[in-house]
Amino acid sequence: MRRALDAAAAAAQAGEVPVGAALVWRGDVIAVAANAPRALCDPTAHAEMRVIREAAAELGRDRLEDCELWVTLEPCAMCAGAIAHARIARLYYGASDPKGGAIEHGPRLFGQPTVHHRPDVYGGIGEVEAADLLRTFFRERRTV
Repeated sequence: MRRALDAAAAAAQAGEVPVGAALVWRGDVIAVAANAPRALCDPTAHAEMRVIREAAAELGRDRLEDCELWVTLEPCAMCAGAIAHARIARLYYGASDPKGGAIEHGPRLFGQPTVHHRPDVYGGIGEVEAADLLRTFFRERRTV
């Protein structure tokens, strides 16, 4: 989670919403990414999407069934769908997202009967630091 939190902090410095992700395969971090939709002019450039793409390219396959995804914020519906399609084994996330999350909030995607893959999910990992990064980022924007 440390690598994901560092990526989130870098995203905030770049003016992006501070979300970071790291993908682990066989105990090694093989990809790290931060949110970059503004910089890349790409609404799908969430940290999770970017790290999944990078890891799939690194491993040369579309199925990441033996991988773990660490992300600082509860994934949205788009990212949760990508996690399911990539067959990621375990998802660890930091802060909950009552407005945009899709794991424990909103559509609760992995609980839907039409979802064919459900990773093991562990929330609240690094939650305090992840939530603090987000609160600080948005507080600074409201006072400008």
